[in-house]
Amino acid sequence: MKLLVQRALNASVVVDNETVGAISHGQLVLVGIEKGDTEADMQRLADKLLKYRMFGDKDGKMNLNVQQVNGGVLLVSQFTLAADTKKGLRPGFSTAAIPEEAERLFNDFVSKVRAQYDQVETGRFAADMKVSFTNDGPVTFMLE
Repeated sequence: MKLLVQRALNASVVVDNETVGAISHGQLVLVGIEKGDTEADMQRLADKLLKYRMFGDKDGKMNLNVQQVNGGVLLVSQFTLAADTKKGLRPGFSTAAIPEEAERLFNDFVSKVRAQYDQVETGRFAADMKVSFTNDGPVTFMLE
């Protein structure tokens, strides 16, 4: 499992001209599910995501997590994060989980994050999503 976590001033997901998820500030999280990922992986990364200190304190140091700054979390499924890009000029997706398993695990991940924090929005799994955001910093981390 891979999480591309971006500190955002705002973020939203639109599907068929309808906003399905939006936050004013916090984390935009692109979620890639890979073959072999487990529910234990979902729990470990849910815990890490919410505790990850990527927001500035009064001295400007990254010492605060999303909960401490009362930020939102926007979770968006992104199967291309699981791409194999080591060879050639075209990504391979043999490392990505099959769609049914990826959807189950993504929903499990969302549930685990929501169980710990109530300011969680999502995109729509497997939809053609238009994601807009303003990266704050820019600050971007890959959590695995």
